[in-house]
Amino acid sequence: MGTVTDSPETRWSRRKQARPAEILDAALKVFAQKGFAAARMDDIAKAAGVTKGTIYLYFENKEAVFKSLVRETVGTTLGAVAADVQTYQGSARFLLRMVITRMAQMLVDSEKVVLPKIVIGETTNFPWLAEFYRFEVIEPGMRLLTGLIERGITQGEFRTLPAAHVARMCVAPVLLSAIWRVTFAHLDPEPYDYKALIDTHLDVLFRGLAAEGGAP
Repeated sequence: MGTVTDSPETRWSRRKQARPAEILDAALKVFAQKGFAAARMDDIAKAAGVTKGTIYLYFENKEAVFKSLVRETVGTTLGAVAADVQTYQGSARFLLRMVITRMAQMLVDSEKVVLPKIVIGETTNFPWLAEFYRFEVIEPGMRLLTGLIERGITQGEFRTLPAAHVARMCVAPVLLSAIWRVTFAHLDPEPYDYKALIDTHLDVLFRGLAAEGGAP
């Protein structure tokens, strides 16, 4: 029996569908190396192995590439985490650990760590960066964490505290890890154990959140 192979048209269609993701992968590498201001569409095209004209078939400009990159990486992850939270009916403590751990993995264990650095470092020249990141990433993340804290308080797992403040305390060490990694890590005498930092943060956090008389 002969082997059935895809037609050239089918292979081209699949390739075309995969191309935006390939361009965004290349853009992440370019932004990591050069930042937003210095990155050019030519650089992204070269890294993706396509012509600049091909990129313009999918993205209007460099700003659109960056926005799509944030939405497809950080935004997609946050959306998946939020969906898990909505369908899980158990412990708020378990969910909070899961959310913080996944946020840390997203920022510390991949090239996505450059995205908040770009926003912080280049927002003076590109004010839209802060506004976009605030409402696409930070606000949904804060709503998710605040809701989890309130849920834990309602279920008696956490003591009564200002949920909005606790939410910011939850994410602060994660952001510190991300900033440290892209700014100071190359000066460390040995690689820093970010996982241990997050584990320690969670231990301290849950001891602080524990309801009176409850287990930390």
